[in-house]
Amino acid sequence: MKNFNYKFQGISRMSTLLMMLLFAFVFTSCEKDEAVSPAVNDAEMAILDLLKVPADENNVDTRRKGAPAKGDDAIAAIAIAGGFNELVDALFFVDEELDAGLVNLFLNGTDQYTVFAPTDAAFSELYGVLGIESVRELDAETVLEVLLYHVTEGRRASNSVVPPVRSRTIETLLGETFSVNTAAEINAIGSTANIGPADISASNGIIHVIDSVLLPF
Repeated sequence: MKNFNYKFQGISRMSTLLMMLLFAFVFTSCEKDEAVSPAVNDAEMAILDLLKVPADENNVDTRRKGAPAKGDDAIAAIAIAGGFNELVDALFFVDEELDAGLVNLFLNGTDQYTVFAPTDAAFSELYGVLGIESVRELDAETVLEVLLYHVTEGRRASNSVVPPVRSRTIETLLGETFSVNTAAEINAIGSTANIGPADISASNGIIHVIDSVLLPF
């Protein structure tokens, strides 16, 4: 596995769980006042409603000029409130097993990252292929590699990810790369995925929702 310099130490599980409950309470109390396309699944609907982002089948605007302004909430807080339960559980799992510090990195860190966030449905599809029911049935080191493969440094909006012509290569925190084509399709080492919705702005980065788990092997 490629070396990765963990800049932040893990916060206590109790404080994080309290924050999860707080965001869950706020999220469930929000009114649903945005029209959402049937092509968007439940997890995407939740995060779009939370952030008041208009939805369509793809929601990738490659004409955007530069990254959107920083949001109020951190990447991990958005993932928790937006119903990305499997992704959040994977973060907790590697923190517990390897003291990786990823929850704290994405919840309290100030450095900017771009996260390609698989939905719960994407994880469920992978579990079905592997014949398992939970990410915790996998080797923690492997899960860490997969998680790092979903993150790149900096705030990269859709115009910096989806190319106008040809394909664009994205280098991840794992040290491995994947490519993105003009149709917002990701070609990873061991899988493919589609981007959408995109450009969900956090205080410490940008989230692009994807419909499959990216595999670096």
